[in-house]
Amino acid sequence: MDCPGRVDEWERGLRDRLIAGDESAVADLYDQYASFVFGLARRVTGDRTAAEDVTQDVFIACWERPDAFDPERGRLRTFLGTLAHRRAVDWVRREEARRRRVAREAALVVRVPDVEEMVSALATAERVRAEVERLPVEQAEAIRLAYFGGKTYRQVAVELGIPEGTAKSRLRLGLRRIAAALEGNGVEQWT
Repeated sequence: MDCPGRVDEWERGLRDRLIAGDESAVADLYDQYASFVFGLARRVTGDRTAAEDVTQDVFIACWERPDAFDPERGRLRTFLGTLAHRRAVDWVRREEARRRRVAREAALVVRVPDVEEMVSALATAERVRAEVERLPVEQAEAIRLAYFGGKTYRQVAVELGIPEGTAKSRLRLGLRRIAAALEGNGVEQWT
């Protein structure tokens, strides 16, 4: 097969045998190109099992659609290399999509909260709200706006019509009083 004319002849004859359904033609095709197809698939996928699957797919495709190879358009080796490369790239893309999907699903797994933690958090929240109600009105308003309303110091100051420093002082004083009351009830300081 060193002579280009003989290779073309061999490839044409092999194609004709495949089209005729000659099973020995698949064996000849495999014997001649399996290591090439496998090596290419292995380089692209980086996975031996995937490369074996791609190799099998390529030769099955040649058996099922032998007319897909046209000797007038190029060499059989090039045709098989193109098939192997495409299928290997498809495998890599599927594998990458699978990894992304698994990562997304893992990120969506919600940790079921511990019932004891939930009860404790709810009890603490109720105590905090009760302590806010005991604060002087100015401090309670500032804390409600900042911590329950999500406002910044500046926004609290604007909404209450007071200087920003005054808003910060009211918040600090209110938080200290709440923390002291909660510490007295066995709750850690959270300021």
